[in-house]
Amino acid sequence: MRVPQYSGLGPTKPGEKPRVVVLGTGWAGCRLMKGLDTDIYDVVCVSPRNHMVFTPLLASTCVGTLEFRSVAEPIGRIQPAISREPGSYFFLSNCVGLDPDKHLVQCETVTDGAEPLKPWKFEISYDKLVIALGAKPTTFGIQGVEEHAIFLREVYHAQEIRRKLLLNLMLSDVPGVSEEEKSRLLHCVVVGGGPTGVEFSGELSDFIQRDVRQRYSHVKNYIHVTLIEANEILSSFDDRLRHYATKQLTKSGVRLVRGIVKDVKAQKIILNDGTEVPYGLLVWSTGVGPSPLVNSLPLAKAPGGRVGVDEWLRVPSVQDVYSIGDCSGFVESTGKPTLPALAQVAERQGKYLANLLNKIGKAGGGRANGAKEYKYEDPFVYKHLGSMATLGRYKALVDLRQSKEGKGLALAGFTSWFIWRSAYLTRVLSWRNRFYVAINWATTFVFGRDITRI
Repeated sequence: MRVPQYSGLGPTKPGEKPRVVVLGTGWAGCRLMKGLDTDIYDVVCVSPRNHMVFTPLLASTCVGTLEFRSVAEPIGRIQPAISREPGSYFFLSNCVGLDPDKHLVQCETVTDGAEPLKPWKFEISYDKLVIALGAKPTTFGIQGVEEHAIFLREVYHAQEIRRKLLLNLMLSDVPGVSEEEKSRLLHCVVVGGGPTGVEFSGELSDFIQRDVRQRYSHVKNYIHVTLIEANEILSSFDDRLRHYATKQLTKSGVRLVRGIVKDVKAQKIILNDGTEVPYGLLVWSTGVGPSPLVNSLPLAKAPGGRVGVDEWLRVPSVQDVYSIGDCSGFVESTGKPTLPALAQVAERQGKYLANLLNKIGKAGGGRANGAKEYKYEDPFVYKHLGSMATLGRYKALVDLRQSKEGKGLALAGFTSWFIWRSAYLTRVLSWRNRFYVAINWATTFVFGRDITRI
């Protein structure tokens, strides 16, 4: 039986503004929408979430250092035209297909609840399409990861981690729970030694040292954190900073284990050498890869399965389609390497493409197939600004080298922690959320973390 198709938005008419359709509300898509000139274009955004997540501070929400609203920025605040302009919209939907020849995007509304209604399907015609779908966590095909581990990519992941952590703390205090079961419930295992895994481990160890030992004194000796990494932690950082991070994490009680996860069970993980590691909370942070939707799109692909783009972030062999962020990569013919899946890459691509589309619109090429004669000039060039990671306990790393082999400033300790906090406070998108973050930090410093389980 054929599912009925609802008409959606048809092609733009003469006298109407050209329509830019943006798929995704991550760093790339939101920076693009913020920079688009809404006097030239109507903006239509399609995403299963109506906010952007400020991911560098997401780990802090898991243990109550920050509240969840502090890291979520509504799309209507990022691009106000979506809320007020008659031709601009936000659709809480998933993209399920693409017809580049007809300039059509097929969508399906997001539903919620135990017995959801059938999702509505609809189509949107575009003049320009920007694919900013991000990426999904990589599980390397390991059995049990999807079922038992929690990722740390979205606000609801952080909420789930916080609820699970506090639940385990309270369950372990119940009379009759065995010593072995207490140790398992309060064993937090983090898989992946990149910045996200290290920052979460640091926040968690700080939470244990400063809050758990005071408020859960009956079980304070049972809770511990293990960080599992196949190679070196923070492999992209300077060697000196990496050794400092190892020393600080170990000092704060984090057990570092080098190994490869072979299998994930409901209450334990099994490493490739046969070692069994029981856990009460398992957080998976091993990098990202293309989503099933990105794999299914009828477009050229870059090495690694990302949507292929040229030097101007255009998808080759189709008209009016661009791709930015973690889901895109340079095609081999450009001779450029695939850029890392970092927020700063996505943000810079979004800013560049917004400026490019504004120039195309001002030159009269905003309509579908209207940019065929447009002369593209300055290609996208990425310059790495450096990396930062917090370790908890007022310690952080700041690595300002442009590459792993390059030279530049590399700092560790309290000064780096101050730089880390200052930098991210200024990068939070709105003054509203900057105020939230500053107040949350001050409240945590004075009164400790909020350990309410809601």
